[in-house]
Amino acid sequence: MFSFFKKSGPNQASINGVPIMVNPKETLLQAALREGIDFPNSCRVGGCAACKCKLVDGKVKELTQTAYILSDEDLDAGMILACQSVPQTNVTIEVDMAAQQARRTVSGRVVACTALTHDIVSLRIQLDDSLPYKAGQYAQLSVDSLPGVDRSYSFATASQPNSQVSFLVRKVPNGVFSSHVHKHDLVGQRASVKGPMGDFWLRPSDAPLLMVAGGSGLAPVLAILEDALAQGVKRPVTILFGARQQADLYAQDTLEALRTQWPAAFRFVPVLSAEPDGSSWAGALGNVDSALAEHLPNGAHAYLCGPPVMVDAVSAVLRDRGIAKEQIRADRFTTLHDSTGAQ
Repeated sequence: MFSFFKKSGPNQASINGVPIMVNPKETLLQAALREGIDFPNSCRVGGCAACKCKLVDGKVKELTQTAYILSDEDLDAGMILACQSVPQTNVTIEVDMAAQQARRTVSGRVVACTALTHDIVSLRIQLDDSLPYKAGQYAQLSVDSLPGVDRSYSFATASQPNSQVSFLVRKVPNGVFSSHVHKHDLVGQRASVKGPMGDFWLRPSDAPLLMVAGGSGLAPVLAILEDALAQGVKRPVTILFGARQQADLYAQDTLEALRTQWPAAFRFVPVLSAEPDGSSWAGALGNVDSALAEHLPNGAHAYLCGPPVMVDAVSAVLRDRGIAKEQIRADRFTTLHDSTGAQ
């Protein structure tokens, strides 16, 4: 299926029966968007699987390893990521457009912009219309004060009846959008939210829940737990949260409120990787994957969200400890900065 041999000249791609030409070194996604096909996509760097499609015929070169994004079932079915696949021959592609067609763009106004830590801001937007989504999903966010720039962020709360949505924006080094959010008071600014996207949501089960998050990856975890509580879920929950120092901990009141209302065991374990020597911290230290040995519930289903390096490290430990790949769901907060140095 996959080939790493070069071939000069363009190739033809048939996408759901629509033929297009793909230039040398051009990905399927780039070619599809250039040709005006509304191909499902989001991060465009191989971190979200929004552009997942089926390679029916032909050969492609993968720009990055996608096995950690796609499930075993996906790989067995011939699924690829269009944003990471360069055709080496003529190819035939099938893609489910239903999720893309269900997405919509809703405008609104920023009603709150609150600093949670030195590098994470909570942005709350009052939408002009409802935008239904599943807790754990994400959307593309833009603001009128920064035209032509959008970024993907997870919804930080469950769907609200008043059509308000919240996002946690972490400042990325040299990040265009995140720096704009952190530098300016956006309250009153018009904004647009396009979504929903992603398949990171809670699957039905009675198995204990292990939620592992890092940085702003706590956003979808909070949304999932808020929604689960409202739905009467009674599964034991363990949350491991990786941060650098005590100053990087946030949403403590929200987590405490969840703990007091949760109808089963509820543990929140922050793990600090760079706490200064001699501090008053008496909790766990090190990388968050190092805390799994002590805090991994038997038979847990895992939900991981945060930087790719954290997600990959935790996934490896879980697999080594007998957790099936099918019981590990991940949302890697891959940014353009991770791959190109810009965000």
